[in-house]
Amino acid sequence: MSIHQTNKALVQAYFDELESATPSTAAEVLEKYLDGEYHFYGVHPYNEIFSAHEVHEKVWFPLMTALTGFQRRQDVFMAGESEIDGDNWVMSMGHFSGLLDAEWMGIRPTRKMVMVRYAEFNCVNNGKIVKTGLWIDIIGVMHQCGINPLPPQTGASFVYPGPQNHAGILRDECDPQEGVKTLKVLNQMIDDLSSLNVSGNDRCPPELLARTWHEDMIWYGPAGIGATYTIERYQEQHQYPFREGLTGKTFNGHVCRFAEGDFACFFGWPNLTNRPKGGFMGLPGGDVSADMRVVDVYRRDGDRLKENWVLIDIPYWLLQQGVDIIERTQKILNP
Repeated sequence: MSIHQTNKALVQAYFDELESATPSTAAEVLEKYLDGEYHFYGVHPYNEIFSAHEVHEKVWFPLMTALTGFQRRQDVFMAGESEIDGDNWVMSMGHFSGLLDAEWMGIRPTRKMVMVRYAEFNCVNNGKIVKTGLWIDIIGVMHQCGINPLPPQTGASFVYPGPQNHAGILRDECDPQEGVKTLKVLNQMIDDLSSLNVSGNDRCPPELLARTWHEDMIWYGPAGIGATYTIERYQEQHQYPFREGLTGKTFNGHVCRFAEGDFACFFGWPNLTNRPKGGFMGLPGGDVSADMRVVDVYRRDGDRLKENWVLIDIPYWLLQQGVDIIERTQKILNP
């Protein structure tokens, strides 16, 4: 069994035990699987955490307490070696679900089912999880609970599905050459976008995207931006508002980036730095250069990319500009 298959088995066992635990006994699961020198990267308000005890206290206990009948519903499960530094990672993407029976992130309980969109990266070394990156779409949960902390979004809002071909759970080992193909087209796409940042061209022609994307691409963006379909509508509903509404765009790189089979993923800390000049997400401009922490998950179909799931830590991006939407939501709607 390869190292990646071994790591998948370990992380899946961790997920299974965590899902079967109570909010309190989850602490024992974390102590079992997490390394003594553990590093957690999470969306605001989690940010960076450095122990199993603290990640239980700040992340898993509140989430599992809020969601009665806590479940993990995976859409993509994959593993590979990061081309950034050679570390071995397992990535899971999907939704946590349950009945929102207690307050969470300032959101009052609805006693109704919610789907909490997530992407989780776990770095494994010597049989222990040494690093985790966990992105949760908090604004997406707010939307499900009738809370709209931002202006109307340019894309569509719905609970996002997994891959169109329903083949994202990679239990078996994939042909390594397929992962090489996926990384090649992904890196070409990244290079194309980086060249736009350098050139300052904020309205690139659709032909540039068509080099690495299918015409009928699907882009599943974070709540606050939304989802869009086809290159034409993607440019209209996200790329142009993003590129024209932000300035000083700098690409900072990734913590990890890897592929397995037709799938690829990455996250950065932060990926991007930019400054709003007005219009992006319906918000005004400002003088603050703010960091964006981003997760991307991709599916390749043939020689080009077909689907892209994106999570952006928008609450953190706004916090740097003086707006804490989690605190504000709690004060106004759940005092």
